[in-house]
Amino acid sequence: MTTKQTHSFQTEVSQLLHLMIHSLYSNKEIFLRELISNASDAVDKLKFKSLSDDTLIEGKEALQIHIDVNKDANTITITDNGIGMSEIEVNKNIGTIANSGTKKFLKSLNETQAQDSNLIGQFGVGFYSSFIVADKVEIITRKAGSKSKKGTKWASTGKGKYSIENVDRPDFGTSVILHIKKDEKEFLDDYRLRNIISKYSDHITVPIMMVKTSEDSKDIEYERINKANAFWAQDKQDLKQKDYDEFYKSLTYDFEAPLTQLHNRVEGNIDYTSLLFIPSKSPFDIWEPKRKGGIKLYAKRVFIMEDNEALMPLYLRFIKGVIDSADLPLNLSREILQDNKVVKAIRKASVKRILSVLEKMAKNKPEDYATFWQEFGMLMKEGVVEDTLNKDKIAKLLRFATNKSKNATQTVTLEYYIKNIQKDQKAIYYITAETYETAKGSPHLEKFNQKNIEVLLLSDRVDEWMVSNFREFDGIQLKSIAKGNLEDFDSKEEKKDKEEVAKNFEIVIEKMQKILDSKVKEIKISSRLSESPSCLVADENEMGGNMERIMKSLGQDVPDTKPILEINPTHSLVKKLKTKIDEDLVKVLFDQAVLSEGGQLKDPAEFVKRINKLIN
Repeated sequence: MTTKQTHSFQTEVSQLLHLMIHSLYSNKEIFLRELISNASDAVDKLKFKSLSDDTLIEGKEALQIHIDVNKDANTITITDNGIGMSEIEVNKNIGTIANSGTKKFLKSLNETQAQDSNLIGQFGVGFYSSFIVADKVEIITRKAGSKSKKGTKWASTGKGKYSIENVDRPDFGTSVILHIKKDEKEFLDDYRLRNIISKYSDHITVPIMMVKTSEDSKDIEYERINKANAFWAQDKQDLKQKDYDEFYKSLTYDFEAPLTQLHNRVEGNIDYTSLLFIPSKSPFDIWEPKRKGGIKLYAKRVFIMEDNEALMPLYLRFIKGVIDSADLPLNLSREILQDNKVVKAIRKASVKRILSVLEKMAKNKPEDYATFWQEFGMLMKEGVVEDTLNKDKIAKLLRFATNKSKNATQTVTLEYYIKNIQKDQKAIYYITAETYETAKGSPHLEKFNQKNIEVLLLSDRVDEWMVSNFREFDGIQLKSIAKGNLEDFDSKEEKKDKEEVAKNFEIVIEKMQKILDSKVKEIKISSRLSESPSCLVADENEMGGNMERIMKSLGQDVPDTKPILEINPTHSLVKKLKTKIDEDLVKVLFDQAVLSEGGQLKDPAEFVKRINKLIN
């Protein structure tokens, strides 16, 4: 047996524990939900592993969670005979944080939220909620399949340090012993604990056992206090919205009710039940590459695995819920899952159902859909590219801000855009920029605004990727107003006038080209501008300025290309060049064009000098 060792918590854990002990005080009862959830997960993991190795359960088929109260010792003990932990796993999971959950949790709290313990479950730091009600916490655990002398005991008062030692533990599994604070003794009441379990954990499929009240105190008999049935297996006719909301909160640790749920029982060639939720708020880690998904897979109500991409496409990673099939083998692996015909059929049907529900929500509950779009709109933009099978359905769900919008709120559909398209308009016009304000103020919009032509303003970080892969809708092409020629944009008279003006500016353009030869590919008279003196345009098949900046920010190699500089012959600064070619003015026109599209100048100080020189 090893000697007891004392360690210091990781910095973030110490900060978290200080917060738990001193700040989080609303809804303290949440600690029990968190610990029961952890115990349930441990039992589910053991059930799954025992399918391929039945020696792990050591002949104990009754996998349960026991909750014991000792009023004399002021303790609550939550015990499970689940998978258990080794000493290495205890150190890894309790003493340190291997993921960013703690940091994100601490970062997310403002002064108001710091009082709200409902947040903790969302960030995978539920165990630490024990310190809200306990001044000391002990864990005694043994990994299933290891010898009894390989048990581990962990203990801490939550004040920066913890001890860990090797102990004998006859049974596999984990016991969490809470030494309840003097002012939190309400939680030592048996009736209080039963109410908490009924409220938060009634759906847990693992039996939760407590000592049965008996007149003969010498007899210790346990009784199950949760229904321990699969919530999703119940007839939806018997369930109320409140029931769904409570199950969702317990499943996801979200403190807000979902926007809606999809509860379906399918029988026929494939037999399965699915209960899927569309959240009302985006998870904090939705954009993290290693983020876990939210679908739990069951086979005949036996937990198999969770968060596998085979169950739901990546763009629908915000969907939460469970899928339970009678047609899946219990020994299903992640590798087999990828090619399983049943899983593919369930995924296809689930995606179709989700998109249908969103379509109905957009039509019948526009306020709810506006909430959905604000939280998950960028993911749907991913979907229109990723999911070629459902591209048309997803495209109809997209929303955009335009140059006619009052603000940055995205409300315009592509169907609405086409319905109100100009008579001779042959494209769906758009512009991409780093921000809505940059797009709204772009000089490229000037002639479009003048002619009352609607333009999509794209400033989400996925927009450049979306439009480079999503080229048309309802037979009409999407076209960037910052790329290529706009020959279809000008009338015959305008084209003729432009040709005449270009001839008058031939010498000016030739001299400007010599000055800016290292920076621009070509200089042209613009069809786009009515107010600004200049703007930059990319060739039709080349990377635009905004995309180039995005690629560079990601550390990607960007091919060397030169933009086209378009000038406005009616602008006073450009007219000056017909009298005299001023090199400073020519370079200022280029720099202004760079700035107006959201770019950065290589030498801002030189730009300021030129401006000052021209003003003087």
